[in-house]
Amino acid sequence: MNIYLVIFLTLIAALISSFSQLLFKKGIKKRLDSVYEILGLLLNKTVLIGLCGYLASFLIYLYVLSTSQLSIVFPIFASSFIFVTIISAVTLKEKVTLIRVVGVLLIFFGITMVALTV
Repeated sequence: MNIYLVIFLTLIAALISSFSQLLFKKGIKKRLDSVYEILGLLLNKTVLIGLCGYLASFLIYLYVLSTSQLSIVFPIFASSFIFVTIISAVTLKEKVTLIRVVGVLLIFFGITMVALTV
């Protein structure tokens, strides 16, 4: 598979996974103190949509993995850390400290270095 398509599809999978994380967070309204409460989340519409997104992300990831090297695909999928940080800051108003920004930039540069070695 063309490396640009590998990168594109892997980024799509990471983005879908990141939005699924947001749905999980929004679906959880309180601290979960028991297995019963955790299992009860399976009836939560927001969490179920997040699970569907996770499944779609997983299937895309598996497809890309079947056509490319793990040592390329997995680091690119780490872009989900970047996406989650941005999504959390924008939608959940989570504070992003300078040290977190530096960490996200290091992840970005690491992903870029991996992508350029192909």
